Amino acid sequence: MLQVLYQVLLLLALPLALGNLLWRGFKDHRWWQDIPQRFGFVPSQPEGSIWLHAVSVGEVQAAAAIVKEFRNHYPHTALLLTCGTPTGAERARALFGETVAVSFLPFDLLWCVRLFLRRARPKIGIVIEKEIWPNLFRVCGDRGVPLVLASAAITRKAIGRYRLLFRLFPRTLANGLTIAAQTGGDAERFKEAGAPAERVHVIGNIKFDLELPANIAELGARLRSQYGLGSRFVLVAGSTYEEEETALLEAQRQLKAQGHEVMLVLAPRHPPRFEPVAARLARDGVMFIRRSESIGFLGASVPTYVDVLLLDRLGELLGFYAAADVAFVGGSLVPDVGGHNLIEPAALSVPSLTGPHFYNASDISLALVEAGAVHIVRNVGDLVSELETLVADTLERSHRGSIGQQFVTRNGGTTRRLLQLIEPLIGPREPRPTSH
Repeated sequence: MLQVLYQVLLLLALPLALGNLLWRGFKDHRWWQDIPQRFGFVPSQPEGSIWLHAVSVGEVQAAAAIVKEFRNHYPHTALLLTCGTPTGAERARALFGETVAVSFLPFDLLWCVRLFLRRARPKIGIVIEKEIWPNLFRVCGDRGVPLVLASAAITRKAIGRYRLLFRLFPRTLANGLTIAAQTGGDAERFKEAGAPAERVHVIGNIKFDLELPANIAELGARLRSQYGLGSRFVLVAGSTYEEEETALLEAQRQLKAQGHEVMLVLAPRHPPRFEPVAARLARDGVMFIRRSESIGFLGASVPTYVDVLLLDRLGELLGFYAAADVAFVGGSLVPDVGGHNLIEPAALSVPSLTGPHFYNASDISLALVEAGAVHIVRNVGDLVSELETLVADTLERSHRGSIGQQFVTRNGGTTRRLLQLIEPLIGPREPRPTSH
């Protein structure tokens, strides 16, 4: 009865979902692209493809290491990567080019997911981190398509929702779902939610296998030189929200009043916010430049009256982290987001600050905090205090950065462990093409 109710609720929610796509499209036209894919009309794939799902940009970045391994070990097998957001799809196409088919995941309506699977024809599905779609998973089980939740995380707040899900749709678990959890804590929470212990494994966080570009240090140095920031203290704030931008700008104002030259690089979380943030900076009288309008900037230095560089281009945050003295990772001073990726600046030996709301990856975030690589700030006063310390003490910055980089290195190897776990499900590795 409850399963029938779920199907009815999905049908009732469909007009709302379509309305949401149309509404978002008024702000960002990319939401209007490829709408048929939302109903299952994805590009047809050869029989026995490998399907990966990465909902948005962070998960797509994490998928890069998996894609590389699949390309090495299964070079003749088609890869399909589905996303939930146009930003994620855009990033996937930039990363993988023509080597991976990229599409949107369909709505979780039975006829949509059946059409999707008929066209995708996967021999395995790998879902990165924490998305569960009952009808999609159920139909995969019915068709004998094994599913893996890779680098899976679950918060304590979500246990009740997952428990209800597993009870409503037991076939989601019974028909071949494997959970490859990030941490021991995540594994225990999945078991508490009802996942059978024999289906739950601990492999680590795929984001630790971040493959840094070989020239990343040179890129960071070049960005500092391009904007003439060698003598200024550079604070790069990634994936920020409005409240956080307010706090960061106020902290910068107070530090500037004390005589500290702090250049703030602001990278708003969502591209549709680029224009509103620029308008807000102009309205508030903040002197700023936009990355999109200064790619060819050749000045010896940014004038000291310019306080903010607005990073309004996708795919460049990692390079600016490499140029940073300190990073602030957003989504963490606002209560309902859960924090974003602390691993990227840590891998680059950049000391980081975060707000207290980092429950999306609480185990890893707490470990970085306890190690001393990341410090928590709860308000403007905390931001000013931490930045005062770091502006004045280059040795402390170096120490924290080194701790973070070592932490990331120690926790690598997740992709290798994932491949070992799923190889029995996916079949033997294929011989590599020989070159002539």
